[in-house]
Amino acid sequence: MTKKIFKSMMLVLSITLVVGLAFILGILYRHFGKQIQVELDKEAVYLSYGVEEKGISYLKNLTEKDSRITYIAADGTVLFDNETDAQSMENHGERDEIQKALKYGEGNSVRMSDTLGEKTIYHALRLKDGSVLRVSSTQYSALALVGELVLPMCWILVLMLILSGIFASRLSRKIVEPVNTLNLDNPESNQIYEEVEPLLSRIYRQNRQIQSQLEAAKQQQEEFALITENMQEGLIVIDKYTMILSANTSAWKLFHVTKEEFGQSVYNLNRSEEFRKVIESVLEGGHEETILKMDSRDIQVIANPVIRENKVEGAVILLMNVTEKVERENLRREFSANVSHELKTPLTSISGIAEIIQDGYVQPDDVKHFAGRIYKESQHLIQLVEDVIRISQLDEAQVPYEWENVDLYQMSKDIFASLGDWAKEQNVHLYIGGERTICHTVRPILEEAVYNLCENAVKYNKNDGSVSILINEDQEKIQITVKDTGVGIPAEDQSRVFERFYRVDKSHSKEVSGTGLGLSIVKHAVTFLKGSITLQSREGIGTEITIELPKEIKE
Repeated sequence: MTKKIFKSMMLVLSITLVVGLAFILGILYRHFGKQIQVELDKEAVYLSYGVEEKGISYLKNLTEKDSRITYIAADGTVLFDNETDAQSMENHGERDEIQKALKYGEGNSVRMSDTLGEKTIYHALRLKDGSVLRVSSTQYSALALVGELVLPMCWILVLMLILSGIFASRLSRKIVEPVNTLNLDNPESNQIYEEVEPLLSRIYRQNRQIQSQLEAAKQQQEEFALITENMQEGLIVIDKYTMILSANTSAWKLFHVTKEEFGQSVYNLNRSEEFRKVIESVLEGGHEETILKMDSRDIQVIANPVIRENKVEGAVILLMNVTEKVERENLRREFSANVSHELKTPLTSISGIAEIIQDGYVQPDDVKHFAGRIYKESQHLIQLVEDVIRISQLDEAQVPYEWENVDLYQMSKDIFASLGDWAKEQNVHLYIGGERTICHTVRPILEEAVYNLCENAVKYNKNDGSVSILINEDQEKIQITVKDTGVGIPAEDQSRVFERFYRVDKSHSKEVSGTGLGLSIVKHAVTFLKGSITLQSREGIGTEITIELPKEIKE
């Protein structure tokens, strides 16, 4: 404590000395800068008389070189410089002081040299013929000023620090002497500073509370053990060195461990590369989720770090057997892929037939017109089927497209153009809100996601209803909101509408057709684009679905 008080005193004194010195140097530096500016103003006026009287020859005959003199034509060409060859100098028309002089008659500017650590002050004066006379001078930085005064300042600082150290040492020892003689066995019997008396009283009270707290902690530990032992999920707590601190019976069973391994490394339970990466990542402070393949089972691992005072002290690992869930999901994916391939063949045939009709083998104009429509719509359906196939590619992050800059406003107009005729038939009005917004994304994937949302919004809307696309952005994210005035989604269905093949009860969806894949495709697309999706809906009022995308994405 003595050392801490001593160091604190010395620190305060040192800071006070340094700050005072800095203020003095700052005042001197500012004063010298103003003085140089005034001198340059006067020098420029004197020189202008000579130049206007004798021309550039007046400058060439000058012998004094205290200041740098530059003579510049009205177009910025350097005509004379007393330090550098004028012909080798670049055009000065863009210099700040030159522009000010040409506009206002005179101009000043200051530029700092990063390499030399010095500041150059410029003053430019416009002459009667439109040319500009510039005078400049260099002002050394505060460090250069300190360099000239370093010796006397060092002596003063050393003397003051020695005196401060002597007084601070004696004073700190005198302050802590009563504290070092405290009787902690009987805190309330000490006679010491009034400021310390509350601390002694608190120590006395805490001594009485320690025993009760220990008993409460023991009871909580027993309750925690009772809860964790009755969990079906496995729970493991490890320290920052991967040692197992706690685990329940379910965790041992999932890893087929017959003997508890407290104090052993968690890597003894599973030595796979995936499990090791999870542990390493969570001990670095990240949240991790993955599925481990163990025998014929799929074990979901959810790991969260335990952070204390901004430091990772360990991790909590939750284990769940999700074998059945994974199998169901795989079956659905397989079914989706099979249906997509089966649909593509007849649709391709329809497209070919429509193309033959469109080429004129059938003469009536009305047949050709409808044939053209069939061909156009069949091509669109083929694209949709390919998008359904792509849902499996999204799962595996294998998409044959490149990231590009997309105008979201124009993309929204294109989507509404595709849905325009159908929306008019349904008596649904289409609106776009927002401004031109550029997003770095994968256009086909994002366009398919927004198209599916708009298609659902028209499909499940009311007569004389509306569908709106709202585009917003801030410094970190971009939001695309599709809002409708349709039938809405019941509250009990909202948590499942993004599942594959899940459909809301037909009584709530106007008994329209569909495969139940549209919103699932949207969710997978947004996940692939590193975004998130939220849903708000009220039955009978409408639905609002928002896609949120980050502005900066690492591909």
